[in-house]
Amino acid sequence: MRAADRGHTRWGIILPFLAVPVVVLGVLVVGLFLWAYSDDDDGTRVGAAATVPCTEALAFGAAEAPVHARVRDCTVQRGIDTSYSAVLRMPREDVSDWLRETYPDGPEPRTGGSSCGALCLDVTHENGLPGTAEAHVVQVRVEYENAETALVRFSAFTM
Repeated sequence: MRAADRGHTRWGIILPFLAVPVVVLGVLVVGLFLWAYSDDDDGTRVGAAATVPCTEALAFGAAEAPVHARVRDCTVQRGIDTSYSAVLRMPREDVSDWLRETYPDGPEPRTGGSSCGALCLDVTHENGLPGTAEAHVVQVRVEYENAETALVRFSAFTM
């Protein structure tokens, strides 16, 4: 006598549903590992801030450092867009003249405001950013530290 045939199992149907999440998770883990160890040409991870010469940071926004300014903390971040930033400490009375000389066709700087500080300026190619600027937008935020000194935060970026 022959033994009765055993019934079919449904593993042929269930196994693909179990395998898909495991494969997707594996791809995500490998992608995360590759992203974490990807370096840009200068050895920094893509999207991480890298120190650059301050002349480069200012030139990206068609600016030069004023004569009596100390420029520091100049960085660039590259990813989909490029963003340069610099911090300038300069005599308070020189700020307005520097902004007028740097962006003569730009709007007048605004005063006050919650995120603006004491003085701020936003310049684009549509409202006065010189054609030599590689940036699409330049933002300048000024804080008066005391009666003589201003702290200027300069950022220039693409969109």
